[in-house]
Amino acid sequence: MAKKPKKEESPKVHKDLDGFKMNINTFGEISSSFSIDKLNEFLNKNVEDKKLKDREDIEDIKDGKKNKK
Repeated sequence: MAKKPKKEESPKVHKDLDGFKMNINTFGEISSSFSIDKLNEFLNKNVEDKKLKDREDIEDIKDGKKNKK
Protein backbone atom coordinates (compact mmCIF):
# COMPACT_ATOMS: atom_id res chain seq x y z
CA MET A 1 0.00 0.00 0.00
CA ALA A 2 1.25 3.44 -0.85
CA LYS A 3 1.39 5.99 1.92
CA LYS A 4 -0.88 8.95 1.63
CA PRO A 5 1.00 12.24 1.54
CA LYS A 6 0.57 14.20 4.74
CA LYS A 7 -1.30 17.43 4.56
CA GLU A 8 0.99 20.30 5.52
CA GLU A 9 -0.48 21.99 8.55
CA SER A 10 0.90 25.19 9.95
CA PRO A 11 2.29 24.73 13.47
CA LYS A 12 0.69 26.36 16.47
CA VAL A 13 2.62 29.54 17.20
CA HIS A 14 2.31 32.66 19.31
CA LYS A 15 -0.06 35.22 17.77
CA ASP A 16 2.84 37.65 17.22
CA LEU A 17 4.64 35.04 15.10
CA ASP A 18 1.68 34.11 12.94
CA GLY A 19 2.95 33.31 9.43
CA PHE A 20 6.49 32.54 10.58
CA LYS A 21 8.28 29.92 8.48
CA MET A 22 11.88 28.75 8.33
CA ASN A 23 13.51 26.77 5.55
CA ILE A 24 16.94 25.24 5.09
CA ASN A 25 18.12 25.02 1.50
CA THR A 26 20.49 22.44 -0.01
CA PHE A 27 23.52 24.56 0.94
CA GLY A 28 22.51 24.64 4.60
CA GLU A 29 21.45 28.28 4.52
CA ILE A 30 18.56 29.18 6.77
CA SER A 31 15.89 31.45 5.36
CA SER A 32 13.01 32.89 7.33
CA SER A 33 9.77 34.71 6.58
CA PHE A 34 10.55 37.24 9.36
CA SER A 35 13.54 39.51 9.77
CA ILE A 36 16.09 38.70 12.44
CA ASP A 37 15.37 42.01 14.16
CA LYS A 38 11.69 41.15 14.53
CA LEU A 39 12.55 37.69 15.93
CA ASN A 40 15.04 39.18 18.41
CA GLU A 41 12.49 41.75 19.53
CA PHE A 42 9.94 38.98 20.16
CA LEU A 43 12.47 36.86 22.08
CA ASN A 44 13.61 39.80 24.20
CA LYS A 45 10.00 40.47 25.21
CA ASN A 46 8.88 36.89 25.84
CA VAL A 47 11.87 34.78 26.89
CA GLU A 48 13.80 35.20 30.12
CA ASP A 49 17.56 35.32 29.68
CA LYS A 50 19.11 33.21 32.43
CA LYS A 51 22.38 35.16 32.31
CA LEU A 52 20.63 38.48 32.91
CA LYS A 53 17.99 37.48 35.48
CA ASP A 54 19.96 38.79 38.49
CA ARG A 55 20.63 42.23 37.00
CA GLU A 56 18.86 45.19 38.56
CA ASP A 57 18.30 46.98 35.24
CA ILE A 58 16.70 44.03 33.43
CA GLU A 59 13.31 45.79 33.13
CA ASP A 60 14.96 48.79 31.47
CA ILE A 61 16.66 46.47 29.00
CA LYS A 62 13.38 44.72 28.15
CA ASP A 63 11.62 48.06 27.65
CA GLY A 64 14.36 49.20 25.28
CA LYS A 65 15.68 51.93 27.56
CA LYS A 66 19.43 52.30 27.79
CA ASN A 67 21.31 53.86 30.68
CA LYS A 68 23.96 56.29 29.55
CA LYS A 69 26.54 57.17 32.16
